[in-house]
Amino acid sequence: MRSRADERIRPYTAGLDEALARVVRDTTAHIGAIYLLGPRGDATDDGEQVLLMEAEIGLPGQIVKPWTRIRTNASAPVAAAVRRRRLIWVPDRQEMAARFPGAALALPYRFACVAVPLWDGSRLWGALVLLWPASRPAELTAVERETVEAAAHNMATLLGQAADSGHALEPADEPRVLPQGRALMPDPHAAMAGYLDRLRGACVALNLDGVITFADATAAALLGSDVADLRGKPLWEVAAWLKDPVFEDRCRAAVVSQELTWCTARHPDGRELRFWLYPDPSGISLRITPAAQDDPANAYPRDPSAGAAGMHRVDVYYNFLHMVAGLTRALNVREAVDLIADHVMPVFRAAAMAIVIAEGGRMRIVGSHGYPADVLDRFDGLPLNAPTPVAQVLRSGEPLFAGGWSELGELYPELSRDDPMQAWAFLPLAVSDDIFGTCVLAFDQPHPFTAEQRATLTALAGMMGPALDRALVYDTKDRLSHTLQTSLLPGSLPEIAGLEVAARYVPATRGVGVGGDFYDLIKLDDTTVAAVIADVQGHNMTAAALMGQVRTAIHAHAATGAGPGDVLMHTNRLLIDLRADLFTSCLLVYINLRLRTLCAANAGHLPPLLRPPSMPAEVIDVPPGVLLGIDFDADYPTVQTPFPPGAVLALYTDGLVESPGTDLDEAIGGLAAHLTRACDEPLEHLTDGLLDHAPHTRHRADDIALLLLQHRAACG
Repeated sequence: MRSRADERIRPYTAGLDEALARVVRDTTAHIGAIYLLGPRGDATDDGEQVLLMEAEIGLPGQIVKPWTRIRTNASAPVAAAVRRRRLIWVPDRQEMAARFPGAALALPYRFACVAVPLWDGSRLWGALVLLWPASRPAELTAVERETVEAAAHNMATLLGQAADSGHALEPADEPRVLPQGRALMPDPHAAMAGYLDRLRGACVALNLDGVITFADATAAALLGSDVADLRGKPLWEVAAWLKDPVFEDRCRAAVVSQELTWCTARHPDGRELRFWLYPDPSGISLRITPAAQDDPANAYPRDPSAGAAGMHRVDVYYNFLHMVAGLTRALNVREAVDLIADHVMPVFRAAAMAIVIAEGGRMRIVGSHGYPADVLDRFDGLPLNAPTPVAQVLRSGEPLFAGGWSELGELYPELSRDDPMQAWAFLPLAVSDDIFGTCVLAFDQPHPFTAEQRATLTALAGMMGPALDRALVYDTKDRLSHTLQTSLLPGSLPEIAGLEVAARYVPATRGVGVGGDFYDLIKLDDTTVAAVIADVQGHNMTAAALMGQVRTAIHAHAATGAGPGDVLMHTNRLLIDLRADLFTSCLLVYINLRLRTLCAANAGHLPPLLRPPSMPAEVIDVPPGVLLGIDFDADYPTVQTPFPPGAVLALYTDGLVESPGTDLDEAIGGLAAHLTRACDEPLEHLTDGLLDHAPHTRHRADDIALLLLQHRAACG
């Protein structure tokens, strides 16, 4: 960052300041700011460049900090102007909520704004932003547009000249706060003092930095000081009890929106006081009155600092902050829907919610809370051209609010009244301007939606959209992964006289794609089979492809009559030739029912368990050779052991026994003990019992493959 004392750049910064002050004055805007693109070295962790506020006019220095640094990919007009290289006009909060939900939640106030890129035709430097009160006309006039664009071009030209002279401007550590507003009035004369006294309230004037520039005697008494001592001091220094989130929010709202607002606060002596805030570009005038029951302010339905359902704005946004934080961690639609229901329905006192997406030309309900199943069934699967509010929002991307059946009936006279709810908010869900769904919030009582609620709900839907889209993509990939996994496993196992077989594959519960575990059973002749259990490194499509190659190689080499050690040796060399860069553990067991023996070879896999009839289960110590795909010259010695009638052989992958902090040998011993205790159980029941024995049954970090084989005879 540059030093402010650098005299070589002072003419250029002075030129920018003059241009900003002029365009604010000429357009009657009450706030203006210049953003410059930060150096590449100041980019975010993901490489995204940032916009840094260089200078501003009309905002107090203490409240501008949250908006001094904005990512170029942010949901904000200034970032959009830079990305799109064109003027962005937002006439009101409703449109801000629909187009830039992130900015609407960060700046939940009423104002109009324009953002223009500082672009000289070849180089982009940043952006100019101007704000007006929301009461101004909804359209930007041709003169205003010309004035703003000319100012932005002049600023870009000035920045280009600075760079060409070798004195390129880089944003300073903090933005320059330029003075604005008319000079403060002198002390009031007697007529003014009389006027203030007749208001029967305390009067305080603040500049934009919150410094007291005037206070009458009533205010001085209320604040516990005298008039002379108050002047020139920050309000929060003399009245620490006003350093409250609600009061601070109302001050920000007054400055940004330039509209009258008010709130209540409790004096240290217990009195409830109402603060009326009258803003202009130079500061805020406060009028403080008792919050009595007969106060004219009771004509208002509620404190304007309150948001949904009468909750204070800070409480509403606290709930939404937690929801947005949670949505970043939601990995599937069920989690996302539950988070939205937990944080949105109570805030707005909604009785029901449904998430509907467009799929194959029809509406599909992917999640709901509070709606009867029969109502959902009647709407699920309707075509997108159906005359329903959900379909209209999906087609248009515009939110729709109905405070009661009369409003909804006017729009959709043929709509069935099967829905037991009495009011609805239909909110578009979008990602990158693509409308993919609708969030329906429903109420069991008529609910007139205020402008504040409409804007808040629209902005909220804008935050929900990307998170739900990510969850839908995750669910789709998860289904595809599991489908692929299933297709790579054997569809059925061969039937061998005298051998009973049970097998299971259980995918991990979250955080992974397709698994690398698999089992197989290969019939070699009428009395001999090859049983395979393996675990390919990784959880992705590459691992799945390698799994298929390992299965094919083992089948091919076993069919030639090679023994288990030779089959693993040839498969290992094939994987090295393929340069798969992934390793595989594999246990291969040949079972000869006629000779009542088994012969096993091991490539770095967990040892098999054998439960002979009327005996405890034990580990078969098969020498663990090198994992497949590492050493071209590796060999795999074999071990032969009896496999009498009634014996059970268990082959498994590490997901069945491994968990953090657990000794692997102890875990395998516990599995053997369970296999021993379940001596009399049918093989299918035994398989289920072993899976239930696995650690982290509900939330598995790894997938599990399990293959049980029993030489048919009584276990006894």
